[in-house]
Amino acid sequence: MKKHIINQINNLPPLPNNIIELDNFRKKDSTNVEELLEILKKDPLIVANILKVANSSMFGFRSKVETLSRAINLLGIKFAISIAIGSSINESIKSNLLAYAVTNDDFLFSCSLATNIVNTWISTINFDLKNELLLPAFLQEIGKFVISQAIQNEKKTEEFLKELEETKDTSYCEETFTGFTCARITANIFKNWQLSHNIIFPIAFAEDIENCPKEFQQKAQILQIIKILCDVRYPLSDKNIEKALEKVALYNFDVENFLNSIDVIKAVIEENT
Repeated sequence: MKKHIINQINNLPPLPNNIIELDNFRKKDSTNVEELLEILKKDPLIVANILKVANSSMFGFRSKVETLSRAINLLGIKFAISIAIGSSINESIKSNLLAYAVTNDDFLFSCSLATNIVNTWISTINFDLKNELLLPAFLQEIGKFVISQAIQNEKKTEEFLKELEETKDTSYCEETFTGFTCARITANIFKNWQLSHNIIFPIAFAEDIENCPKEFQQKAQILQIIKILCDVRYPLSDKNIEKALEKVALYNFDVENFLNSIDVIKAVIEENT
């Protein structure tokens, strides 16, 4: 299976032009909404996904969000860019998540939840850090599409799902079946596409904190906590919140601040579900 995964990564198509345009816009730290709208409107799928997230139970805006410009205004430029780049990358990989028994919409929700946690929690710690982590948080589970395809090709979907049900530990199952962590696969996809080290390194070491270069360690710790919380099969489950809380304490983040942020997000979702 390792060989299949490596081949799949190596044979991925080049990054689409719209991702390159969006990444260049992101790097400029521009606030020109009109320019962003022109880029986003080139891809109807991106527009649809941004509107889908804006109208999800995660936010519960008072009225339906029907236009892209209003969605950007409500979500924020950086949040919208994260959704756009993530959606486009998902489309480039052209796979599904049948091995996890979840849909692409489930995945979009969990990735958007990850970005929302960064927005809510990390903004109370460090605003610049929040901006740096919005995109990696959204993108860090992209490797699941490669894992799912490999497991389906090896006809091990039923076996994989059984293990997921028994252990409730997605990361453990991924590494057991493929020999790679999702973090490593995702990082190698982005390395292959020559994305920024500021995206690749925090993702790569989110499941290997001990070996993480010191300059990326805090970011990798945060991504690890978010990865636990946003498990695509069990997002914000009580068990995963407990596991995440252990990491919050271990890494010396403010526990009360973390719990307050999660409570705010859960309350909005429950109110609008």
